[in-house]
Amino acid sequence: MMNELLKETIHLAILEDIGHGDITSLLIVPREKKAKANIIAKQDFILAGMPFVKEVFNAIDPGIEMQIYFDEGAHVKKGDIIAMISGRARSLLAGERISLNILQRISGIATMTNQFVKKVEGLSVRIADTRKTIPGMRIMEKYGVGVGGGINHRFGLYDGILIKDNHIKIAGGVKKAVMLAKKGHHLLKIETEVKSLDELREALDAGADVIMLDNMSIPDMKKAVKIAKGKAILEASGNVNLENIRGIAETGVDIISIGALTHSARAVDISMKFV
Repeated sequence: MMNELLKETIHLAILEDIGHGDITSLLIVPREKKAKANIIAKQDFILAGMPFVKEVFNAIDPGIEMQIYFDEGAHVKKGDIIAMISGRARSLLAGERISLNILQRISGIATMTNQFVKKVEGLSVRIADTRKTIPGMRIMEKYGVGVGGGINHRFGLYDGILIKDNHIKIAGGVKKAVMLAKKGHHLLKIETEVKSLDELREALDAGADVIMLDNMSIPDMKKAVKIAKGKAILEASGNVNLENIRGIAETGVDIISIGALTHSARAVDISMKFV
């Protein structure tokens, strides 16, 4: 399913940008004119997304060839030639902006994720993403998190039970919500959000597998770890940044989920130049 989703996303991106044709190139570039172009790093970053770049050019023109000089996850430096692509000049121009947009964004996500991962080196905590992604790009953005050293939270609403504050309100409390969820698929773990230590105790009593400590203070997180005593996986979430993540990790939580990895990552600077 994921491969089909990726292909459909790229198809829509091509349709959005090229439509019925690149009219500038159709007027200026001869049909069979061949060319080569380098993809060049214009700053230091962690590379992620070249498989998607290949998919873009392959969808536009299967005759395009690509030589990639760095592995995914590599630390590239300003001025490095990441890859060389060759083929019909019209095809290279048609795929330039789509491929660079994707590569810049996914590399930006990998780079930002790695910054958070480095902040918690030496601790057993894991850094996770969320569902706060651009619609249609989730598979790519979560891939970038993985390349940067993070882990993926649930992919969508269909592959993990996560009881949020609105579920709790409708159900009438944390414990009621967890008990209702237990009637579901026996192989799925149940995660619930809690906002206080009292709700944490409710979740533990109900047998939640994973408990998200939502916007809790660091002192309360430390108390939560002592209360849980390994009975459930503890996830910290909310207002996490590079300045406070080490302190959060040192409370003893198992996972720290960060929406900013995808919704606030800055695209890196990459260009494509004909040679």
